[in-house]
Amino acid sequence: MTTATPLESAERIHADHATVKHLGHWTEATEFDVRARRATVVLDLRSPRISWDEPVTARLDLTSAALTLLLPDAVAVDGWGVAFSGRGRVKDAEPGTGPARLLLTGAVGDGEIRIRRGGTAQLTAMCSRAYVNDLRRAHRDGDLPTVDDPTRERTH
Repeated sequence: MTTATPLESAERIHADHATVKHLGHWTEATEFDVRARRATVVLDLRSPRISWDEPVTARLDLTSAALTLLLPDAVAVDGWGVAFSGRGRVKDAEPGTGPARLLLTGAVGDGEIRIRRGGTAQLTAMCSRAYVNDLRRAHRDGDLPTVDDPTRERTH
């Protein structure tokens, strides 16, 4: 793997032999630096707090890892900046066609990048401990959960 200089103002995510999930309203950043080795990382970028006016950038350094990105429907993914070694690819079943763009750069060795949109993204978020905790909080507060759909605003 190449060790490129990390992005200056990026949200840094590091996973080593672990599962890391960031769901719901977890950031407002538009730059991400993801390093994962023999790990699974899930990043939810569907929050309305993330500005898609300019391209969002993700610099990757994945080794035998899987990165799942939960995206709004209209976001187009540009994976030309990713260098794959060994097995791996960007899996995007329904490419976005809107003006918003996600730029992927970096290196992936024996790993893959999965893109989830719409209902598939919602189901991915719902199959997590964070969603169960959000349901409990919403029930306790008489509110609505937001992990499954970050565009849904809380009522309280």
